[in-house]
Amino acid sequence: MGLRSQAERNLASHLERELRKLECTVSYNSSPCSFRGKGRNNRGSTVVLLIEMEKGNGCCFSAMTSNPTILVLVTIITVILTRVLYIMYQSGKPLHNTAPQSVSTLIVLGGHTAEMLNLLSMLQKDRFTPRFYIAAATDNMSLQKAHLMEKSLVDMVFFEVVKGKVVLAAETGGEALESAQFMQIYRSREVGQSYITSVVTTIIAIAHALWIMIKIRPQVILCNGPGTCLPLCVIAFLFKVVGIRWSSTFYVESIARVRRLSLSGLLLYKLHMADQFFVQWPQLQKKYPRAHYVGCLM
Repeated sequence: MGLRSQAERNLASHLERELRKLECTVSYNSSPCSFRGKGRNNRGSTVVLLIEMEKGNGCCFSAMTSNPTILVLVTIITVILTRVLYIMYQSGKPLHNTAPQSVSTLIVLGGHTAEMLNLLSMLQKDRFTPRFYIAAATDNMSLQKAHLMEKSLVDMVFFEVVKGKVVLAAETGGEALESAQFMQIYRSREVGQSYITSVVTTIIAIAHALWIMIKIRPQVILCNGPGTCLPLCVIAFLFKVVGIRWSSTFYVESIARVRRLSLSGLLLYKLHMADQFFVQWPQLQKKYPRAHYVGCLM
């Protein structure tokens, strides 16, 4: 009888161990977030997982509690992407505002200052006023040329015919000086600067561009290829996304670009940041169909 009782106890103990193994295996296989490893650690991991789930610390419990957060994040990202795509779709369409009123204009100067000033000489000065000339902090020549051009406007004398008589109608110097302002901006990257250090200078340039755009909020941005225009155009595009200000960006590719766009022009074209994109060579217009061919401006 003693041997029989001992055998029954051993059998019962063995059956209990097998039942526990079976329960752990079933729980492990049915759990969607079980740790599936190899070896003997599976059973130990499953037991620990079941204990943690009973305490409310399991991964399934965390996933359930984080579902609302994930839903909110997905909704926010979807709204932002939809807004960005809408702004990109609207870029390049004709402007509906045709009222004969002056618009504040931000003019970005750089490596092609002569082209930009030649373009400005053909525009109606009273239509694009006030004018904000901006160049890199290390570029003094461009602002000097722009200042000379604005000074020449002060010295201009206009003739009018009033009741059959010729009278002088000179533009006052004070009004002309008030219509033009000159500013500088940090460059994203100097010539020969390493790409590692340019990360810091790029962040500084973007922050400075943000401050300038908030300060003047131009209605028109006119640029023709310098790298200093890119942070300003990016900030203007972000303003459109959040609905702060609708600035119209006009980009005129340099005449030096015959077959390919410059890096600034390519980014603005591909990302639909420019409302109107102009090129001076017909082969560029064929390669980039959204661009407008205007002929040589020089």
